[in-house]
Amino acid sequence: MAKRSKKKTAKRARKTTAKKRGSARASGGSLENLSVSELQAELNRRRRGVSRLERRREKLMAELADINAEIAGMGGSLGGGGGRGRNNMTLPDALHQVLNGTVMSVTEAADAVRAAGYHSNAANFRTMVNQALLKDKRFKKVARGQYTAA
Repeated sequence: MAKRSKKKTAKRARKTTAKKRGSARASGGSLENLSVSELQAELNRRRRGVSRLERRREKLMAELADINAEIAGMGGSLGGGGGRGRNNMTLPDALHQVLNGTVMSVTEAADAVRAAGYHSNAANFRTMVNQALLKDKRFKKVARGQYTAA
C-alpha cells in the first residue's frame, strides 16, 4: 500500500468531517440545499478560516520584515530583484554631469557614470553610452572616441 503524505491525510480528514457536518465544502461549494442553521455554521466556519489566515499572514509579514532587515544590514537591495532598474536621471543627464569640464573616452565615460551611481544591467552598456554621446547635442566630439560636455 502506498504511503500518504501528511497533507493529503489531513485534507481527507477535513473532507470527511465536512461531509458529516453537511458543510458547503463537502457539497462542492453549493449552499442552496443547506438549512438556515447549516448556513450559519458554514458562515462561522468561514469566519474562523479568515481569522486563521489573517494570523498566518501577520506571522509571515513579520518574518518577511525580519528578512528584509537582515538583507539591508548586509548591504543588499530590497527591490524585487530582476526587472528594470530605476535611476534618478537619464543616461544623457548622468553623462553630462560626469563629462562637464573633462574629456573622456566612451569606456571611461561609461565607467564614470556607473561610479557616479547610474545603474544598468545591460550587457551592451558601453554601446548605449556611445549612442547617447553621438545623439545628444550637449556632447562634443573632441577627437576620435573622445568626448566632452559642450
